[in-house]
Parts: sequence; structure tokens; C-alpha cells
Amino acid sequence: MADVVVVGSGPNGLTAAVILARAGLSVEVFEAEPTAGGGSRTQELTLPGYRHDLCAGAHPMALASPVFRAFDLAAHGVELLAPEVSYAHPLDGGTAGLAWRDLDRTVEGLGRDGAAWRGLFGPLVRRWREVVDVAMSDLRRLPADPFAAVRFGLRLLEQGSPLWNIRFREAAAPAMLTGIATHAITPPRALPAVGAGLLLGTLAHAGGWVLPRGGSQAIPDALIAELERLGGRVHTGHRVDSLDEFADARAVLLDLAPAELLRIAGDRLPDRYAKGLRRFRYGGAACKVDFALSGPVPWQAEGCARAGTLHLIGTRAEAMAAEKAIAAGQHVERPYVLAIQPGVVDPSRAPAGGHTFYAYTHVPNGSTRDVSESVIAQIERFAPGFRDLIVAEHVYTAAELPAHNANYIGGDISAGAMTLRQTAFRPIARWNPYATPLPGVYLCSAATPPGPGVHGMSGLHSARHVLRDRFGITTDPLDLLASRAAQAS
Repeated sequence: MADVVVVGSGPNGLTAAVILARAGLSVEVFEAEPTAGGGSRTQELTLPGYRHDLCAGAHPMALASPVFRAFDLAAHGVELLAPEVSYAHPLDGGTAGLAWRDLDRTVEGLGRDGAAWRGLFGPLVRRWREVVDVAMSDLRRLPADPFAAVRFGLRLLEQGSPLWNIRFREAAAPAMLTGIATHAITPPRALPAVGAGLLLGTLAHAGGWVLPRGGSQAIPDALIAELERLGGRVHTGHRVDSLDEFADARAVLLDLAPAELLRIAGDRLPDRYAKGLRRFRYGGAACKVDFALSGPVPWQAEGCARAGTLHLIGTRAEAMAAEKAIAAGQHVERPYVLAIQPGVVDPSRAPAGGHTFYAYTHVPNGSTRDVSESVIAQIERFAPGFRDLIVAEHVYTAAELPAHNANYIGGDISAGAMTLRQTAFRPIARWNPYATPLPGVYLCSAATPPGPGVHGMSGLHSARHVLRDRFGITTDPLDLLASRAAQAS
């Protein structure tokens, strides 16, 4: 048996595996699905030649995450393509708010709200690395740059309070900010949603929301290649049903949701910890619809055709109403739709002349409803004629998502409701959220801080504890990644 076993091959599990292998440990990864990558897999879901990302599509953290900066994705063959417009937010009447990579160009396009947008994001963009370090920490340590933390915190309190509209005069800018906050699948004025919106909004102007050439699969593939070069192995199609399988391993890291930990641990967990995991709340879910198109989407608003990502909901008030309904367990007629058009920068995703188009919308947890008609109608609202371009479509309802990724409980792709408590205390309130009460067993999934996203940081934080506590290795995991990246380049 290897020194370390990792169960689950999402970006967090693979990041931890690479770090531990780089420290000289033998590492094996076990994945239940036929292919590795978790939420970053890419497959032909509609027609041959049309490559669709199963969950994560655009990757603001691919350039920004301390893990990926140290690992250096480019040095490992991942080509990150940055659209001119990170995201667009169309409104009725043929207008749209555009978040260009260039902050000045964004400010210019927002008219009377341009100065307000600069005031909100300018200081964060100038210190984006420090902002990322604050937001992507284990939430247990003092920030390295207190001033960045204060700047971020003041904006968080403003946008998470009744003051959130005070700086804006028109419709586009507040709608744009709400559109990115709604990524959290929780009412967009909740502090965790605002935090996500501020972080993602900052990264839109600090490198952009990049898309890997060929699909998101490129990121886990790079991590797997590095792991295998270091002597590690990835076993796919291997569902783990009991921790007993790894009794001889010195450490076991679980890139799993709390419900999956309960399943494979059986009655091993102490009652208090097990009860805490059972109280862990899963949040709103996603229904995902993928399209193969015969041509580019005919957006009404100028600039939308240059955006890699679009938020389709309309005004800030519409987004608030829709997400409030979802949180109450209701479906909505005009849902929030997050759409990605990779063909803007990556023609390899579809045959010549064709385009892939990714869309997901929010639904109540466990929903069995196919809401593709509502999704199409919302796209048609801002791009009349879209329906005529559809060559094929593929739908995953929320209830179907766990069959393809067991961490998506009820279709919750955030690995747990993004409440304030469950942001700071994931999965339960412990000083070390990564160590379980079982000796040598650790969590490294998005159910631990800093939470969801393709960033690898939960894997890094967990690996740091494993190295120190189980193997007496105190080297900074980022230094381990950076040293290997330097050799690769």
C-alpha cells in the first residue's frame, strides 16, 4: 500500500496528491468515475467532435490561485485563453454591461457608474494577489496583508448590506455585480455570495476569466501527468465503499462531500462528529444544459459576442427574486442562466462551423425537472434566433448530477450551502477542518475552506497538515510545487 491514498480526483484531490508525491511520498488516487478530473472533466455530450465541460467551464482562478501560480499550468502544457470580455450581462432593450479585462475600458462603458465601478474594484485589482490570498486562505490565519483584507472587508460589508445600491445610479453595473455574486447559488446579498462576487469581479480585470484550450480537462490532465511522473498512480472506475480498504496507508485524503465520508466511514466516526456531518446543509442545485450549435449565438447587445461567460437574468432585482425563490424550494419561469461560449477563443471545441454552448440554471436541491425550455427562453430573450441554431442538446437534471459526481448531493455543485456559517466552518466547527477524528484520515474537498471553485487550495491546506502531522515534513507545499514547476520549465 502507498504512503498516501487520495479518494476522489477533482482538482483538490489531485493537487494534494502532487504535493505529497513531490515531498517524496508514494501516492495513489482512486476515482469512482471512468475518467479522472471531477468537476473539471470534458466530454462529448451532444455530438461527436463537440467537447463540453461537465461542470467548471471558465476559470478565473486558473491564473490567480496560489496553487496554480506555483505549479505553473503553462509550464505543464495547459494553454489558458482569455476572452477580451471576461463576462457580459445583457439587459432588455439590446444593451449589456461588459466586464472587459481592461478595467479602464469597463469603466468607460458604464457611463455614470464608471467611477463607482473603479472605486469598488480599482484598489482590489491593484492588489489582486493579496486579495486572493485573503479569500483563498484556510480562514484560520491572520492575513499576510491586513490592508488588502480591510479593503476587501469594507466592500464586502457594503455590498452585503442595505447600502449595496448606494454607489450606483444606472442598471448595468449593479446587475453585473449581482450576476457574479449569484455564482454562489444563494441569495446574492448574502455575505458569502458577495465575497465570491468581489473576488471573481476582481479577477475579471486581473488576467481575465480564462478557458483552457480543448476544455477544462486540461487542468486535471496536467496534474495527473505530473503525479505519474513522480511515480504516483490514478485508478479510475474504482468506487471506494469502506475505509478498511486502506488500513495500511499512513494517510488517507478524501476529496469527498461529507455525505460520502459518512458512507465509507460507516460506524467508525465518533457520534458527535458524525452528527455534525449529518447536519451539514446542501444548498441550491444546478440543472445543466449543453448545446451543439450550427453557428455563433446572435446576441442583440454589442460586445456579448466577445464574452467567454454571460449571466442571463436581467436586472439586479430580477436576480434577487429568482434566487430567493430557489432558496425557498421553488422553480422560476425566468431563471438565472450562466452561459459559456468557448468558441470565442477556442475553435477546437467543435467541428468547423459549429459551436459548443454551455448553460446551467439554478433549481431547488434534488429537482428532477428538465428546465431546458426555460433556459432556451431566457437565452432567446437576449439572443433572438438562438433556438434555430440548436443541432443537439444534452440535459443533466439536478437529481441526475450525483450519478456522474457523487459529491454533487442533490445537484449541489458547491459541495454545501454557501451560508455564512458554512463558509467559515466547513464542514463543521473545528480549528482544523481538514483532519477528521480518525487517525490519518483527512478531508480535502470543497466542503472544507476556502470552498468551491477550481483552485486546488483545499487540497493544499489539507496536504500541509498531512505533511506536518503524519510525516514530520514542514516544507511549505507551495515551495514544493514551485520547485517542481521550475524543473518542468
